[in-house]
Amino acid sequence: MALAIGLTACSSSGSTSADKSPASDPKAAGGSVTVWLMDDAQKNWPDLVQRVNDEFAAKYPKVTLRLVYQGWADKVTKLDKALADGNAPDVVELGNTETMKYVLSGALAPVDRSSFDNSDAWIKALANTCTYQDKLWCVPYYAGARVAIYNSAAFQQATGSGEFPKTETDLLAALDRIADKNKDKSFSPLYMPGPYWYAAASYVAAYGGSIAKFDSSGNWHGTLHDAKSQQGISHFVDLVRKYNKGDLTVNEQNQYEAMARGRAASFYGNGYEAASVAAPGTGDPSLKDAVKLATMPGPDGKPLPTFIGGSDLAVTAKSQQTALAADWVRMFTSGKSQQALADKDILPNNLTQLAPLKTKPSTAAAANAVPDAWFTPLAPGWGAVEKQKILPDMLTAILKGKSVDQATKEADAAIDQLINKQS
Repeated sequence: MALAIGLTACSSSGSTSADKSPASDPKAAGGSVTVWLMDDAQKNWPDLVQRVNDEFAAKYPKVTLRLVYQGWADKVTKLDKALADGNAPDVVELGNTETMKYVLSGALAPVDRSSFDNSDAWIKALANTCTYQDKLWCVPYYAGARVAIYNSAAFQQATGSGEFPKTETDLLAALDRIADKNKDKSFSPLYMPGPYWYAAASYVAAYGGSIAKFDSSGNWHGTLHDAKSQQGISHFVDLVRKYNKGDLTVNEQNQYEAMARGRAASFYGNGYEAASVAAPGTGDPSLKDAVKLATMPGPDGKPLPTFIGGSDLAVTAKSQQTALAADWVRMFTSGKSQQALADKDILPNNLTQLAPLKTKPSTAAAANAVPDAWFTPLAPGWGAVEKQKILPDMLTAILKGKSVDQATKEADAAIDQLINKQS
C-alpha cells in the first residue's frame, strides 16, 4: 500500500553522500523524496508517521513526499529490482540483518552520526548494524530482543512461585524441580533446541567470547575455538542435554509448539513467539493467562546478552535528495519520535530512553536484555557463513559426540574460508 503525499516519485541518480545539509532556505527546496517503511509502522504507529510527515511538509513545503509501505516477505526482492532499475527510494527501512548486503553493494549513502538525536547513547549493538569501516551507513530505528517465554503455572506448581527466576543459579534449581515433579520424561523444563546458534552465541557473549574478530591485518577470523567462546558453547550444550527432552537435532523455527503441546515449561525466543503458544490454530488458547515473558538470566549474574533485533533507516546512494532524505530520517528518529515508540512499548534506539522501560512490566523482559546485546560479524562473507550453516552444524556435531575443542576448531577453519570474501 502506498500513501502518496504529492504526485511525483524519486529520481535514481545524484549525490553519493547524505552528509550535505539541505538548502539554507528550506522553503525554497524542491523535488521529491520517496520513503519505504515496513508495514509495522502503518499498523502500529501511524500517528508517529503522520506527525513526522507533517513536520517535514512544514519545513519543506515545496518538496513532494511519497510514503510507500512494504511487507517483509517481498521487500528485499522489490528493493533489489528498484536498485537495478535505477528507481530506488530515497529512504528505506532495513531489518538490521539486511544492512550489510546493501552497504557492501554500494547501495547506501554514508550519514553523519553526530547530526542525529541521542547518537552518543545509541544501543551499541544496534549502531554496529549500521557501521562498516568506520563509517555509518544507516540510522538505528528501533530494537528487538530475545527473552525467556515460560508457563507460569508450571513454575508455580513445581516451585511455589509463578515468577521466572532472576539468576541462572535459581533458574537451574527451578528447572530441576520441574523435572523432578513431572512424570512425563518427554517434558522439557527448558526447551533449548540443539542447532539454535543464536542462543549458543548469546552464551558465548556472556562469557566474553565471540564468533569472529577483525584483526590488525585487515581480515576477519573465526574465534569460536578461543577459550571464552568454548566456555559459552559448552555451557549452552550442557543446558540442551540436561533440559531439552525432545529431538536435540531439531532447530528453533517452531519451538513454541513444544509449550503449546504441553511438552515444555519454558523456552528462549522472540517475544512474539509467546502469542503463538496460546493462539487458536497454532497453539492452546487455555494457556493464554499462563504464558509470560521474562529476562533470561545469564551465567555471569547479568541478563543473557541477546542477539539484537530491530530495524534501521538508510539513505540510498543514488538518491538526488540525500540531504532531504537524511533530514526526514532525523525527524523520524528524533528524541520525540523515539519517545512515541517507547510509549507504545517499542524499544527505542538509545539507552537513555530505554531506561524507563526496564522497570515497566510490559517491556522489562526485553529492555533489560538489550544493553549488552550482540550482533553477527559485519564481515563481507558473513552471509556465506550463515548459508553454509557452519554454526548449527558445529552444535549438532557436538551434541552427537564431537568434542567442543575439535568442533570449534573445525568451525573456525570453515569460517576463515568464507568470512573475508564478499558473498
